[in-house]
Amino acid sequence: MPFSRVLSVVGCHAEGEVGDVITGGVLDVPGSTMYDKLVHFLNKKDELRQLLLNEPRGRASMNTNLILPPCDPRADAGFLIMESEEYAPMSGSNTICTATVLLETGMVPMKEPITELSLDTAAGLVTVKAECEAGKCKSVEFDNVPAFVFKLDYQVNVPGIGEILVDIAWGGMMYVLVDAASVGLKIDSQHSTQLVDIGERVKRAVQASYTPIHPENPKIRGVTNIVITEPLTQEGDCKGAVNTVVVSPGRFDRSPCGTGTCARLAVLHARGQLLENEIFKHRSIIGTEFMSRIRGVTQVGEYQAVLPTVSGRAWITSFKQIVLDSTDPFPRGFRVGDQWKMLPN
Repeated sequence: MPFSRVLSVVGCHAEGEVGDVITGGVLDVPGSTMYDKLVHFLNKKDELRQLLLNEPRGRASMNTNLILPPCDPRADAGFLIMESEEYAPMSGSNTICTATVLLETGMVPMKEPITELSLDTAAGLVTVKAECEAGKCKSVEFDNVPAFVFKLDYQVNVPGIGEILVDIAWGGMMYVLVDAASVGLKIDSQHSTQLVDIGERVKRAVQASYTPIHPENPKIRGVTNIVITEPLTQEGDCKGAVNTVVVSPGRFDRSPCGTGTCARLAVLHARGQLLENEIFKHRSIIGTEFMSRIRGVTQVGEYQAVLPTVSGRAWITSFKQIVLDSTDPFPRGFRVGDQWKMLPN
């Protein structure tokens, strides 16, 4: 067969967000940390991400996770998160997908009713508790790395909109958070074009004026995503809110976004709107939910931080082999502007 690449992939989604998992066909790479391995793939092996996420094999609204041996001896497995425009240090929906695939395929032994495991990510060690029954991973709860706020009510001038206030926070990725009403929007798929357009404009305006730098890894810097929020409400014995995250190249996260939820937990706590161990229910633009809470507080460099815990569900959708024919004219795929709204320069 004239194939120059064959990859084994398990299709999966977490609350609507696709997070496929590569289970075979990729060897380990050098690196003393998972972040080192991330940099290695970014600089030397990025054709893998492009092959899987660009058309014709991929699409804008998906992610792919790569399971690798962990660097941290406490971890059961390591994984890297490949998105359309970047390698994310951490992602909640992708953690839920990866844990589900590891358990349901037997790569990590499943124990009922609760399986505990640790995953090594580029952002640090993440611990997982999975609720399991009859061979099914019914839900995944993960204790994320600390989340903290860089700026509250940061004033930024957005072309075509004017001066607005945003929050900037770390939740495993760097986020700008903006209230939908403050930019004349409501979170609804009917307003998708405006939400994506204004979200990207706000993000670029922040990128042009402020660069947050992670105090423990200065190579992690700059905002890459934007959380558009609806107001916090009381919902019975918990608090809740709707959000949508605009992910490059111009599309919504279908899930409530795990690291975006963690960033919002940090903002809500900094504003005194959410206390430790209060339950926060975060809903996505398609109505799916992540449950979350602040399990404690800590310090990260000069920043007061929260310890976030998030839970959600994932489902395996396929078992597939991805191949690259040696005569294929698109070994790194391609992009067309009808789907990839924000084409690279």
